[in-house]
Amino acid sequence: MDPRLIWLYDFVIVAGLFLLGLIGLLVMRNLVKLLISIEVLTKGVSLALIASGFAQQNRLVMQSVVVTLIVVEVVVVAVALALIVNLYRRTGSLDVRRLADLKW
Repeated sequence: MDPRLIWLYDFVIVAGLFLLGLIGLLVMRNLVKLLISIEVLTKGVSLALIASGFAQQNRLVMQSVVVTLIVVEVVVVAVALALIVNLYRRTGSLDVRRLADLKW
């Protein structure tokens, strides 16, 4: 199979994941759903990096970049979930609009 054709299929999937994550960021008001939307968006970016590495015959470099990106994502998600749990304990809600009540 032609690598350019594989890149086209991957690009359609990447665009779909990126668009799905972006729509989730714009529409959702729940903090957990926003975090999931961010993760979907970053998975699209990871897939784009791997697909570009495959198309350019530079797979190992892109795979190492994606593994590093995944490690950073895990740390960010852990911190974000800790903050979300703390906000839920303070406000009793996960709605973004209720965060205005937390002004100093």
